[in-house]
Amino acid sequence: MIVTGASRGIGAAIAERLAGDGYGVVVNYAADAEGARSVVSAITGKGGRAMAVQADVASEEDVEAMFDRAIEQMGPLTALVNNAGAVGGVARIDEQHEDSLTRLMRVNVIGPMLCAKHAVRAMSTARGGKGGSIVTIASIAARAPSGASGGLVPYEATKGAIVTFARGLSNEVASQGIRSNSVSPGVIETGLINSEVRDVGMHSPLGRVGQPEEIAATVSWLISPEASYVTGTDIAVSGGL
Repeated sequence: MIVTGASRGIGAAIAERLAGDGYGVVVNYAADAEGARSVVSAITGKGGRAMAVQADVASEEDVEAMFDRAIEQMGPLTALVNNAGAVGGVARIDEQHEDSLTRLMRVNVIGPMLCAKHAVRAMSTARGGKGGSIVTIASIAARAPSGASGGLVPYEATKGAIVTFARGLSNEVASQGIRSNSVSPGVIETGLINSEVRDVGMHSPLGRVGQPEEIAATVSWLISPEASYVTGTDIAVSGGL
């Protein structure tokens, strides 16, 4: 399977969990080659199979090359986890710049669509594949926008878009043996969140922030045969936010 944006944080936790489940994992990264190598080493050090592949998910040329290399070296594709994403410029909409907004849309919306395109081509029973699963990592921000001072409206909009995409895709590919779901994390401790965001998580009903491994466990279940009747669903892993 392919996990995009897997060199750190939630993506790294997902890659390591799925490798532990017995899958061969392609650890995708855009720029953090050292982080990707570290994730691969952690997997292979435990007897798992993994390889790092650089690709910008916003580039179809990169995405196509990644899928070709993954299938050539790791075998038939079983699943795709669309995890790669960007926050973009943290600013009110009247202070946003076109270039920043365009890049945000390309990474957070077009990227998952391009990856899904090539995953469907590889897994579809109508194209000779054996079926599979696509899980797209969204955000609870799509359901609970940040409000007057958050400065994340474009980011939140992209996450809403991919929840809708994952749901629509599920209907389109169900007859081809492919399930499509999304996971919406709340505030997750990745080492990248600031104190203000962490405070939001601490005020969740569960009174804490989440851990990357908790997102990974949800993805693991969605991909597994135990979730064989689950498609078109968005699962919030947010501590009740």
